[in-house]
Amino acid sequence: MALAKAVVTGTVYRAPEKRFTQNNVAVSSFVLNIGDREEMLIRVVVRRTALDEVVSEISKDDRVLVEGRLQITTVKNESGAERRIYEIDANTIEPMGAGSGSAPKASGSGEDIVKFSQEEFADELIGEDEIPF
Repeated sequence: MALAKAVVTGTVYRAPEKRFTQNNVAVSSFVLNIGDREEMLIRVVVRRTALDEVVSEISKDDRVLVEGRLQITTVKNESGAERRIYEIDANTIEPMGAGSGSAPKASGSGEDIVKFSQEEFADELIGEDEIPF
């Protein structure tokens, strides 16, 4: 069941794997830990070929931002207890942090991403005496 659009950041917990369906469609997936103090794991599924290059450059312990549709599935394990599996069907994946270089890598959206330095907006910042409240 698809719930909503989700945008999450986290650390790659399990490196990406690429598998193929019976119709020879590539599907990549990896596990993302979005928890700070304890593990909260989400499976990220990538079905878009535009994201293949980004996914191939991701490795364990990389920080990434993922945007897509959140899906929750309930399964029963061998003992009969129900367990929820959280999954994001990814539309965009962006590497984050020092290891990703100065410019973000391509996403599946096909849009160019522009990064601005803080100096470019230094003259446009509002001073504390100008805030009306």
